[in-house]
Amino acid sequence: MQTITQTLVKETIKKRATQTHKGSFGKLLIIGGNAQFGGAVILGSSAAVYSGCGLVTTATDPHNFTSLHARLPETMVIDFTDKQTIQTILKKVDGVVIGSGLGETPSSLEILQFVFQNIQANQKLIIDGSAIDLIATHHLVLPQAHIIFTPHEMEWQRLSGIPIKEQSEANNHAAQQKLNATVILKKHHTEVYTNHETYQLLIGGPEMATGGMGDTLAGMVGAFVTQFSDNETKSILSAVYLHSFIADQVGKTQYVVLPHQLIKQIPQTMAQFSNQND
Repeated sequence: MQTITQTLVKETIKKRATQTHKGSFGKLLIIGGNAQFGGAVILGSSAAVYSGCGLVTTATDPHNFTSLHARLPETMVIDFTDKQTIQTILKKVDGVVIGSGLGETPSSLEILQFVFQNIQANQKLIIDGSAIDLIATHHLVLPQAHIIFTPHEMEWQRLSGIPIKEQSEANNHAAQQKLNATVILKKHHTEVYTNHETYQLLIGGPEMATGGMGDTLAGMVGAFVTQFSDNETKSILSAVYLHSFIADQVGKTQYVVLPHQLIKQIPQTMAQFSNQND
């Protein structure tokens, strides 16, 4: 298992060319946040915007519109039950993040299945939270797309059928191969499984054990793979590394790192890494 290092991040985050515009840095649709779990999609959307994604659209329950606009005026907002609008936007974006706070109701399942029916093979699809459980519960067939799962150990148990105690590198990699998708297994020393290699993160700590931290990572991954699209694996690994790297820095002076605090540090930290290429 290879170690995820800063070198990958330096190679991924490059200074932006002068002659560019917002369309040059990825277009992302984030779907989630029912009436109860609006915070999840707000954190994911915020992480994507702060990670430099050029255009972010958030599809969520209308109960969250006011809060989302107040916290993040940079994102466009639509009703996640508006299939016509979602279908239109799906044709324009480079990637989709779905599942953070989506819930597991019949309506949630319908939204997920609609996205599966309309996603295109060349698009990135980051599947997080509730969407993972919906797939496992209803045995959904995965669409043709560049799929990235972001489960914690219990979600991975439900999706893969591997009990937590038996989640070894070999067992996890075999399950990932069957899914034909990249898997970011969130845990102490997070592991990333791709079709070719397996990777391990050796940074990050217990100060990250806070609700919303996984939603933040999903948004970062979505932003990285749509913004730095020339090497998907490096983009994924860089987002995973940066997420814990920032938490480690903030955690030097705090007992717990809150996701919104981590998010605010993303632009400055990305600038530090991009300047190291000089």
